[in-house]
Amino acid sequence: MSFTIYPAIDMRNGKCVRLEQGDFDKETVYGEDPYEVAREFSDKGASWIHMVDLDGAKEGSRKNAEHVLRAAKELSSHVQIGGGIRCEEDVRFYLDQGVDRVIIGSLAVRDLELTKSLLRNYGERIVIGLDARDGYVSTAGWLESSQIQAVDLGRELAEAGARTFIYTDIAKDGMLSGPNVKEIVRLADETKVNVIASGGIQGLSDLEILKNYQGRHVIGSIVGKALYTDRFTLSEALELEES
Repeated sequence: MSFTIYPAIDMRNGKCVRLEQGDFDKETVYGEDPYEVAREFSDKGASWIHMVDLDGAKEGSRKNAEHVLRAAKELSSHVQIGGGIRCEEDVRFYLDQGVDRVIIGSLAVRDLELTKSLLRNYGERIVIGLDARDGYVSTAGWLESSQIQAVDLGRELAEAGARTFIYTDIAKDGMLSGPNVKEIVRLADETKVNVIASGGIQGLSDLEILKNYQGRHVIGSIVGKALYTDRFTLSEALELEES
């Protein structure tokens, strides 16, 4: 089982940004054109690019789709998109236009039966995003908290056919404080489903630690702020991916 690096592009108001702990009032702009950032990642050899429509996540509709579709059509990298996916029409919109995978987050909490139907219909092209605060899933761009534990939801969706989870510890996201390895591995162990780690990566050593668990279904890591603040380069991360 290989370990994959997913450079992240979070989009807000048509720009490439990073937030701290999902706080929309703590935004830093790192690029004026998300497509150009994606192109740079692709040119450096990224096999996947992780894109998030923050406006869509907050408002519940597609807001930055043009950048995603252009990346999917023009770049050699695979593209996955999350944020604002609220119905099957949203899923089809992206998958029919070349996006490789769609990430479902809030919808998995709000409409579990539709989520299970999407897993049946689209299989591995559906990724479940489990964004947790103190172990409980948050929705609507992390603005709303649920009473559902991420691991419990993960178990149910694994039984329904989910094949990939993205686990984000919101408290870690954008803070460069290290990933929540314990909960990432716990989710992988209890569901036996592939897990992509997200949130808190601060250095190559974090990626090395996560890679040690690839035999236990931890198959990759999303990397955002650490790249944008030059903690390490994408080339260095990709070297670790291939080692």
